[in-house]
Amino acid sequence: MGGSHRSGMPKRSSDGARLFIATIMGIVFGFFVGMSFPYVSLNKINLPSSLISSLDVAITDIHRSTTSKSLEDHGPSNVPKIYVQTNPRGAELLPPGIIVSESDLYLRRLWGDPSEDLKKKPKYLVTFTVGLDQKNNIDAAVKKFSEDFIIMLFHYDGRVTEWDQFEWSKSAIHVSVKKQTKWWYAKRFLHPDIIAAYEYIFIWDEDLGVEHFNGNKYIELVKKHGLEISQPGLEPNNGLTWQMTKRRGDREVHKDTEEKPGWCSDPHLPPCAAFVEIMAPVFSREAWRCVWHMLQNDLVHGWGLDFALRRCVEGQSENGKAPWEGVRARCRSEWAEFQSRLNKADKSYLAQSGKV
Repeated sequence: MGGSHRSGMPKRSSDGARLFIATIMGIVFGFFVGMSFPYVSLNKINLPSSLISSLDVAITDIHRSTTSKSLEDHGPSNVPKIYVQTNPRGAELLPPGIIVSESDLYLRRLWGDPSEDLKKKPKYLVTFTVGLDQKNNIDAAVKKFSEDFIIMLFHYDGRVTEWDQFEWSKSAIHVSVKKQTKWWYAKRFLHPDIIAAYEYIFIWDEDLGVEHFNGNKYIELVKKHGLEISQPGLEPNNGLTWQMTKRRGDREVHKDTEEKPGWCSDPHLPPCAAFVEIMAPVFSREAWRCVWHMLQNDLVHGWGLDFALRRCVEGQSENGKAPWEGVRARCRSEWAEFQSRLNKADKSYLAQSGKV
């Protein structure tokens, strides 16, 4: 009847022993490889129950020592751990169905039926960086926009409550940080994911003349001509503006112009083409997502930005003050620094991509 029995188990041959050892080593090796992938339950692998039991202790200890607290047990054992690598950064542990990566600036009530929060959802966002001295000019400007526009004021003088004299101010968004510029505000409070609900974003100075402006008609022109970055034309009798930004009576929009001799190194580049000034730009939602990333945290005056906006659109952009004398030196230095950074970034990209 052959050899003797121990514990009811047949004697393993040397080949069988080697196969068993190789199997165990393969399982352990596979486990360490699998640590870099989303979690898989061992219950789905057909292994002997005794082997699963012994491995479970080792795996649990390894898991606890190599993962952060956020990846440890989250409740009953029947609740699966979640790790979705395609989720937005920081949300890998959440089920995709709960993720809301974009938001808006719509106001919500503190109580009542949520469905009654908004009678109408504005489709466009208008921001002004303001001081109280310009309140009357801002009041006149706001009245040029319909209920399709939500108003957001950035208060660089810290005076907010005084604006309550205007009825529209009670439903506006107010952000107050003293002595900051509009591009400082834009970088910190106009993240593309926060203002994703708005089709177009107006980022305007406080001292614009708007006697002949109409918000709805402007949006109609922007959509009609497919303008990703634009600005309203300025009165042609203002001799201190670029030729590109002056209104023309013979057409609805224009994308190029002739400037003073020597002012344009290339007739297809700013300020003779694809040029919108930083004082009254209007961005499509898609273009702003690109421009926001181009904004530098520390270059707060925006000088030189208008010469680079064309990088964020396909083809040519459509057209759209210098700050006070006390900050003019910094504006010029920021312009030079911004251009230097762009040039370095271009050279680095070309070198890495093997195009040089």
